[in-house]
Amino acid sequence: MRKFDHINATTIEQAASFLSKSNAYAIAGGTDILGTMKDEILSVYPETLVNLNTIPGLSYIKEEGGKLLIGALTVLEDIAVSDIVKTKYPALAQAAFSTASPHLREMGTIGGNICQMNRCLYFRSPDNRFNCLRKGGNMCYAMAGYNKFHSIFGAMDGCVAVNPSDTAPALVALNATIKTSKREIAAEEFWDVAIPGSTVLEADEIVTEIQIPATSGKSAFVKFAIRKSIDFPVVNCAVLIDGSSARICLNAVYNKPYRATGAEEAIAGKAINEENAEAAGTAAVKGALALQSNKWKIQIARTMVKRAILACA
Repeated sequence: MRKFDHINATTIEQAASFLSKSNAYAIAGGTDILGTMKDEILSVYPETLVNLNTIPGLSYIKEEGGKLLIGALTVLEDIAVSDIVKTKYPALAQAAFSTASPHLREMGTIGGNICQMNRCLYFRSPDNRFNCLRKGGNMCYAMAGYNKFHSIFGAMDGCVAVNPSDTAPALVALNATIKTSKREIAAEEFWDVAIPGSTVLEADEIVTEIQIPATSGKSAFVKFAIRKSIDFPVVNCAVLIDGSSARICLNAVYNKPYRATGAEEAIAGKAINEENAEAAGTAAVKGALALQSNKWKIQIARTMVKRAILACA
């Protein structure tokens, strides 16, 4: 790794000030940014890392004001084993537990998991071998290259990389709000494919809290990956069924978490059974646009929706 400055921030305001300077990145668990630096995948090497772990009071799980509040620096393992989350928001507990390995879950934070960069092999190629669209280049190499794990719902601005987060679809399905140092953002709007990078965050903006409204509904999360552990999703899916309404979100199928509204309409108000879940899965992938090598992901997505719905029975 090259030389870089490391600053321990003690307040959110101080961290934001440091991040407003050119070529500075936030670090918490470090499970994403350190790998990008080691492999030198970015077109411009980070000059400064601003440590958020030294800011007190950003790691917690509590219920308050009819909401579940989770501090941005709460590690995934704490979310996975939390009795509150497992009992009332099982989709999020299951998603956190499905992420990586126990050691990485003890390091990685919920804030970092939703802000991580995509895993496209061209984007992640060492030494910035492919200066792709997401890094300011002029083409998406996966469009005509290796695209086995890429988008099945088309491209935005020519990029077919997918969002790799496990917790992201759970937060969308649970209708969460992302609180930052500047504003509150509906989880569904937190990832914007029209903006280079992973999120709508400004350079000096920091995620501080996840807010999830209380629900009496049932939720579930399922994941398909090549390996059973320490692997990113090929497709994952989170579902919340609350009375006659449903929220269903797929991920790793598009540039951002994909709200499967067709599936929601297909299952809303109906009994949770094999037939209805199958119909919802089919509705979820209606209009899918496979690339040269990833048509198989459409069937996986259909099945993930079906299984997640049945898990809410």
